Amino acid sequence: MSRIHPLVKKASKGKLPEWAKVSKGRYAHMERVAALLEEWARAADLSKRERQRWVALGYLHDALKGASPGVLRPGVRKDLRGLPDSVLHGPAASARLEEEGVEDQGLLLAVRYHTLGHPSLDDAGKALYVADFLDPGRNLRNSWRAGLRSRMPGDLDEVTREVVGARVAHLIKKGRPVLPETLAFWNSLVGGEPWAPVSEA
Repeated sequence: MSRIHPLVKKASKGKLPEWAKVSKGRYAHMERVAALLEEWARAADLSKRERQRWVALGYLHDALKGASPGVLRPGVRKDLRGLPDSVLHGPAASARLEEEGVEDQGLLLAVRYHTLGHPSLDDAGKALYVADFLDPGRNLRNSWRAGLRSRMPGDLDEVTREVVGARVAHLIKKGRPVLPETLAFWNSLVGGEPWAPVSEA
């Protein structure tokens, strides 16, 4: 396996890229997500390199959350430019990381799809998706989410499925669309086939 990219190594220590656009509140969220990922990576007895990857994801996933969608959209892959404003920061950050020479496809995919999910996410990507939702700083169904956190990382796939299911159910209840990537992610978790084509990883 190739060496960890210097930018990713710095991110694993909480140092964001120069191009990052985040508020203090957003950075605090990123710290909490990174702390969850570090706790879970240690509990899973992952290698030092893999722990660094997981922690770096906690800091990199929202690195462009504070940037204007109008500024981000042109830098996103053409097949993802039609995504809603609220999720553009993931694909944009992934594109910037790739421009910086990051070649870790699992990490890039995790950053790109951390809000939507994707059937090709590896364990680190699933853990990020879950940690982002289970951030203890969020005031949302606290007892249920604490219970999910307590089952990590040993029950990663089942917890991921519960989180995706809850998010899809919420979108349906609100009468909002469920994007193809999310549906394909759900189908992959329950052993089904994606009903619609999704962007290539």
